[in-house]
Amino acid sequence: MSRKRGAGSIYRQPGCGTWTIAYYRNGRKIREATGFTDYQAARQKLNQRLAEVATGTYAGPKMERIRVSELADDFLRDQRINSRKSYGHATSRWALHLKPFFQDYRAIDVSSALVARYVDSRLEEKAEPATINRELSALRRMFRLGYYATPPMVRYLPKFPRLQENNIRAGFVEAEQWERLTDAAADLWLRALIELAHTYGWRKRELLGLRVRQVNLKARTIRLEPGTTKNRDGREVAMTVNVHAMLTQCIAGKGPDAYVFTRENGKPVRDFRETWAKVCTAAGCPGLLLHDLRRSAARNFRRAGVAEGVIMRVGGWRTRSVFERYNIISQADIKDALAKLEQSQQANSENGHDFGHDSGSAHHEPDKDAVN
Repeated sequence: MSRKRGAGSIYRQPGCGTWTIAYYRNGRKIREATGFTDYQAARQKLNQRLAEVATGTYAGPKMERIRVSELADDFLRDQRINSRKSYGHATSRWALHLKPFFQDYRAIDVSSALVARYVDSRLEEKAEPATINRELSALRRMFRLGYYATPPMVRYLPKFPRLQENNIRAGFVEAEQWERLTDAAADLWLRALIELAHTYGWRKRELLGLRVRQVNLKARTIRLEPGTTKNRDGREVAMTVNVHAMLTQCIAGKGPDAYVFTRENGKPVRDFRETWAKVCTAAGCPGLLLHDLRRSAARNFRRAGVAEGVIMRVGGWRTRSVFERYNIISQADIKDALAKLEQSQQANSENGHDFGHDSGSAHHEPDKDAVN
């Protein structure tokens, strides 16, 4: 059946019972099997394609068939081949939460409304806003990789919301808590590990991955190699007396490739959550995180008058937002500040002057006996 020029065409291939449509996009003829035996359904499909071409929303049959699971495969492959440190977390987020919800959807069907439904479902499961944000970040990355792929796998990028995060920790390890904590840490490896965390503010992964070759007892330095840290920047710090003494014992008799922190049986320390929980409970500070030592290290540096740029280099922070995000002020700091303010005000009061009068000259009443 003929159609006017520019309106495409509908026809059957020899020996085929379904209709095929043909139309032009950017001067290129596109043939697409509709799978319909009904002519009216095929014509409706053709009109849909022509409208998509005219409005610039054309995706094409191949792109329409791509599912979110295919985007996820490319995303996880990108994480793996680029040695992303978040690969394990990304795999878990997809397998446990994103996949059950999105795997049966085509990428073209993922809209802002569908993403909002996912957020609602996760909130009903009592997931924290920060957790949901990390999952949405992974989903956003999947679509961005698909959008910039050659040829593109998705036509557009949905809008992904960002939930307000209110789970920022604000606790610190005070001096008396630190003493109890170190007394409760009986194992040398744990005592040395928390000493480094509290001194330099290094992350748990950076500490557990430390090798003997990175410790120079003679020069009294510790070096984190580029690429081994979260931001991939290398760092080198000088040892304190305590750190030097503990690391000397930790690496005694070990080869250069051996791990610094090992248990009594010689195996590297990987997971010590149970040991850490027992030590914190014994120290009277249950619920303390090793990461809290990182925050405390930043505050200790700042209290000592160390410049923010130096603190950031030692601890591995790239921006100064750490000082706002961690809220590096404790109640003790506030009390100290108010005490200093009060002392300053008292000093000014004792040495102050009455500015209501001119201190440079005396003020005399008129002489009543004077003759005008």
